[in-house]
Formats: sequence, structure tokens, C-alpha cells
Amino acid sequence: MLYIIPDYYKEFVCIADQCEDTCCTGWQIVIDKKSLKKYRRVKGGFRKRLLRSIHWREGIFKQTSDKRCTFLNSENLCDMYTVLGKTGLCRTCCLYPRHIEEFEGVREITLSVSCPEAARILLSRKEPVRFLQYEKEGDEEYEDFDVFLYSYLVDAREVMIRILQDRTKDLAVRTGLILGLACDLESHIRRGRLFTCGEVLEKYETERAEHFIKGKLEEESLFPERNLNLRKEMFRKLYELEVLKADWYMLLRESERILYNNAENSQDLRERYAVWQQESKVDWQIILEQLLVYFIFTYFCGAVYDGRVYVKVQMAAVCVLLISELMLARWVRNESSLDMEDVIEIVYRFSRELEHSDENLEKFERIMEKHIFQWFSSF
Repeated sequence: MLYIIPDYYKEFVCIADQCEDTCCTGWQIVIDKKSLKKYRRVKGGFRKRLLRSIHWREGIFKQTSDKRCTFLNSENLCDMYTVLGKTGLCRTCCLYPRHIEEFEGVREITLSVSCPEAARILLSRKEPVRFLQYEKEGDEEYEDFDVFLYSYLVDAREVMIRILQDRTKDLAVRTGLILGLACDLESHIRRGRLFTCGEVLEKYETERAEHFIKGKLEEESLFPERNLNLRKEMFRKLYELEVLKADWYMLLRESERILYNNAENSQDLRERYAVWQQESKVDWQIILEQLLVYFIFTYFCGAVYDGRVYVKVQMAAVCVLLISELMLARWVRNESSLDMEDVIEIVYRFSRELEHSDENLEKFERIMEKHIFQWFSSF
């Protein structure tokens, strides 16, 4: 089995009660069958509480009225861990914030940015992320797994990450390039032209491709109102997702009011924010680059199962766009101030609402299918 991890993977250490939030609230923690069997065999004084604190039929831990895991105490520490030790934790609790994507013969592991500490590690990095590979014994075969398609998707992802990490180009250009690449690639795949996918990948690393995308961006800059309407439309799609924590809805409403209530004022805010970013000591493009690479690496190759090549790239772009909008709203709320702690909070809260719900991830991809960005290549 081939394992692939980001180069910062081993930097992560859970900071437990020192964390500004907890991973044990707001979402249902699924218990694997092996752990359920283990919990049924627990003896002693903890047994009664354990038996009463699990929905055995659903295979999840019960929650309090404010959606806290029933084993999470007032100090944000886990009573189960205290009593049973690390071996008492179920697979979900042991793995988090590790996120695993499975393919035939390959297991890709990332650190989910829904964890504040994982988000801090990633967003504090100045260097481009590299991905490390190692082999371990054991392998799994998948029925009807398209090895050839997966191979092309891996190649495409490598090219997209290389494009995103080319800091000689503006991030908007890099984003346009990977959108164009994904759009072309899906077109070739749908027409059964896998053998020409290599030509598509080569095309998007040329100066001609860069010139083409710059031209499209210049055209779009002539229509600021259209750009604002797109951002507003994408932002409002967040209300279609299941809300996992009530304060997330409050954050969305506050941000929407700040960003979109007055179109003329919104444009002025964006111009002042752009000037402030340029004068800031923080390289904001690097932060957004790291997020784009994170979303592309985590989800893109999943297109081998559902064929949503372009949608997955558009989802990555829209996620980072929406995070940027929330950053702008926070900057306004803070009276022209934004620091790394603000950004980390926005990122992990956004990630929790999207990535802690399979239903939300699926729904968001469906939304992207209905609202396709037109990045069709013509060169």
C-alpha cells in the first residue's frame, strides 16, 4: 500500500484543553463496529455510563442539548480517555484530524483544517507544501476501479499543484489556469479521449495559457458588479447546507450584511481592503494558495468515483473565495484589522460546516454542478 502525506503531517500534536475550540461538539461522532463491541465488554463503574451514552442502533455517541459529546467534560477533556486511556477511543476519535481518501493500492492522508491546530500549522507555512510517499505492507483491490483514469487524475493534480505553487504568477491567474485545465480535462474524459489528457496538461503550463487567462481576468475586471453578484450568489449557497453549529448561521448573516447590503459601499470596501493587504506584512496570497492546494489534494482524485473533475476544482476555488469573503467581513468588523488568529478561526469554522458532513459535501458539489463557471478554453 502506498501512503501519501503532506510534509507537515508529523508536526501535528493535539493540544487538548489548550485548544480554542473542541472537536467534540457540533457533529455526530460515528463509532466503528470494532469499538462498539469493545464498549459492550467494558466492566466496572464506568460501564453503566458508557451503555447509557451511546445510540447503539445508530452507532454514535449521544450529545447534550448544546451538541457536545456526552463524554466531553466542562474542561473540554474526554472522560472516556481519562478512564479507558487512548485504546478506549473509537476509530474516529483516534484518527481526527486525519482525513483519509482511499484508492486501489493508495491511501492519502491529510490533516483536516477543521482542527484549529492543523489549520494553524498549514496557514503559518511560508514554503510550498510537498507531499511525501512511503510504502507499507498490505493492499486492497476495488471492484470496477478505473486505474487508468486515476493515473491521469493524479498527473493532473500534480500539474495543478505545480501551477498553484508558481508564485511568479498572481493567484487569480493560477486559479484561472487550474479551472481551465479541469474544464478541458473533463471534456476529453467524457468524450473517451483519455489518451489526449497529457496534451491538456502540457498546454496549461505554457505562456500562451497564462496570456489567455490574463485576458479573461481583464475582461471580468470591466464588470465589477457582475463579479460582486457572483460572490454574493456563491455566499448565499452556504445557507442551503445543513448548519452544524447555530453560531455559524449568525456569522453568515453578519458577514452577508457587511459585504452585500450596499453594492457601492461594498466596492469601496474591497478597494480599501486590497490596499491594506498590499501594505500588510502578511503575504495573503500564500495563505490562500495553501488552502487551494489543500482542497485540490484532498478531493480532486475522488473524481475517479463520480466523474466530477471540473466540479471538484470549482469547489476548491469557491471554498477559498468564500473564505476570502469571510476574511473581508472580519476585517471590516475589526475596523480595518485582521490577524492570523482571525483567519485560523474563519478557516476551521468554515471547514467544520462543510467537511464534517458528508451530506454537506455532496450537496455543495451538486450546487457547483448547477452553477458552473465558464472557463472553457479556446486557444
